Amino acid sequence: MDITSGGGMGRARRRGLAEEAADRIREAILAGHFPPGAPLREVELAESLDISRGSVREGLAVLAREGLTRSAWHRGTNVIEVTAQEAEELYAVRAALDRLAARLAAERAAPQDTAELDARVDAMAAELARGADGPRLLALDLDFHDRIHRLAGNRRLYDGWAGIRSQVHLYQLTRVRLGHADYRAAVVEEHRELVRLLRAGDGRAAQEAAEEHVLSACRVLCRQLAATEAGREA
Repeated sequence: MDITSGGGMGRARRRGLAEEAADRIREAILAGHFPPGAPLREVELAESLDISRGSVREGLAVLAREGLTRSAWHRGTNVIEVTAQEAEELYAVRAALDRLAARLAAERAAPQDTAELDARVDAMAAELARGADGPRLLALDLDFHDRIHRLAGNRRLYDGWAGIRSQVHLYQLTRVRLGHADYRAAVVEEHRELVRLLRAGDGRAAQEAAEEHVLSACRVLCRQLAATEAGREA
């Protein structure tokens, strides 16, 4: 049966340019070129990327599905705002996902898996010793958590993590920007402890540590945002 005729499905389209647009705009947002709340104008983006407005529009739709951008009638598309209320919502979801991922990873991780995680923490420590900036450490941090979610061996769980990863990245970048020293002080020790629990196969302790790791980051960020808001009002 020809599904392209009559009431069937339309032909599949190549989406390479739309995906490229999404990748490039996401990179720009996470590099700080478009801060939280900034407008994303199709015409300017199309001209900058040298692609059609249609491809940009499709790319922005990808980012909207990731929760990184929002569109409103008569207001166009903007990078999401970073607020305490939405931080609490986002980090609550992440805590639940990371809790399950840690428990499953503790049950499944082989010695070579925890050795890989140790290598990632060693890389964080080395970058820290070299005075790496927050964004570089954060990239290693998220790569570490990517690996734990993959080790969990649950595709739907990983899809859930992938669905919020860009938002987590943006919110964590804000945390780092508002308090780099605080982040640098905790990043190696907390991840090292989580690897130790995974190596021991202690799923209960690993899930508790993973959840607290996320919720403590949320508490820090919410305090930072409250202080920033108070400073604006003063």
